[in-house]
Amino acid sequence: MMKNFAMTGIAGYIAGRHLKSIKDTGNRLIAAMDPHDSVGILDRYFPNASFFTEFERFDRHLEKLRRTSPEEKIDYLTICSPNHLHDAQIRLALRLGANAICEKPLVLNPWNLDALQELENESAGKVYTILQLRVHPSLIELKNKLQHETQTKHDVVLTYITSRGPWYKYSWKGDQHKSGGIATNIGIHFFDLLMWYFGNVERIEVHFSSEDKISGFIELERANVKWFLSIDRNDLPEEVVKNGKTTLRSIKVDDKEVEFTEGFTDLHTKVYSETLEGRGFVIETARPSVELVHKIRDEKITGKRTVVHPFAKNILGIK
Repeated sequence: MMKNFAMTGIAGYIAGRHLKSIKDTGNRLIAAMDPHDSVGILDRYFPNASFFTEFERFDRHLEKLRRTSPEEKIDYLTICSPNHLHDAQIRLALRLGANAICEKPLVLNPWNLDALQELENESAGKVYTILQLRVHPSLIELKNKLQHETQTKHDVVLTYITSRGPWYKYSWKGDQHKSGGIATNIGIHFFDLLMWYFGNVERIEVHFSSEDKISGFIELERANVKWFLSIDRNDLPEEVVKNGKTTLRSIKVDDKEVEFTEGFTDLHTKVYSETLEGRGFVIETARPSVELVHKIRDEKITGKRTVVHPFAKNILGIK
C-alpha cells in the first residue's frame, strides 16, 4: 500500500537519495520544506509535492492534512535537515502520529534520545534512522565471518578522509553546536559499524582534535581501534590524489583491508525497504554511536598516545 511522505532539508546534498528511495519503494512525497529554494530536484521525482520555505507553514499544512484529509495525511516524515534540528523535527512527526526517518546522527545528545523515547511511547509513530553501512553486502558478509571467529581482540585501523573546501567551515557543518563536529558529522556511521562488529566501548582516547581533523583510539569488547577522520585534502595520500579521487575510505582488520568501495548506490533504498517492513533502525540501535560521539566531543586530549593512527603521527610529531 502506498505511503505518504513529507521531507525536511529537501535542498540538501543527501535529500536526493531519500527522494529516490521514496520513489523506488512505490511511495509518494506530499510536501517538502527547506529555508533555501534550490529544490528543482523535486521535478525529477515528485513534481506535484507542496513546497515551503518556512517551517511554521509546513507544520500547519501537515496538521491541516491530518485533520481534514485522511487520505493525504503523512505516514512518514523524512528528516534531512542540519543535525541540530533533528530532535525538534522528529517531535513534529510524532505529534502528527507519523513515523520519522531521520538522517544521521539521530540527535546530538544522548539525553535527547530518552525524551524522544518517551514521546514515541505516547505516539502512534516510530522513530527510525539511516545506518546504511549495516545493509552493505560486503560489510554484512564480514559481520557474519567475524561472528564465527574465536579471536578475542582484533586490531582495527579506521581512516576516513573526505575533501571539503572552505565552504564547509562557514556552513552549519563547520559549527560544532549544529553539526556535533567531525566525529559526529562524518564519523558516526563508521563508529556504529565498528560497535556492531566488535561490541561496546570500554575506553576512548582523543589524541588530536581541530576543526578539520580528529584522531584517537577506542577499545571495544573485541577490538582495539585506531581512528583518523579528516576533511583536509592535504591528508590524502599521493596515490589517491594521482588517481583523481577526493576521498579515502579504509577499514583494516588485522592488517587486512575491508573492501567496500563499491555498492553504495542503493543502500538508502535498502534501508527504506527494511523500515517499511518494520525492520528499521530504531532509537536503541542508534544510541551507542550517539553516546560515543558525544563522549569524543567532551573527551580531553590525552597525553598517552600509545596507539596512534599512522596518519596522525605527522600531526603529533611522532616518528
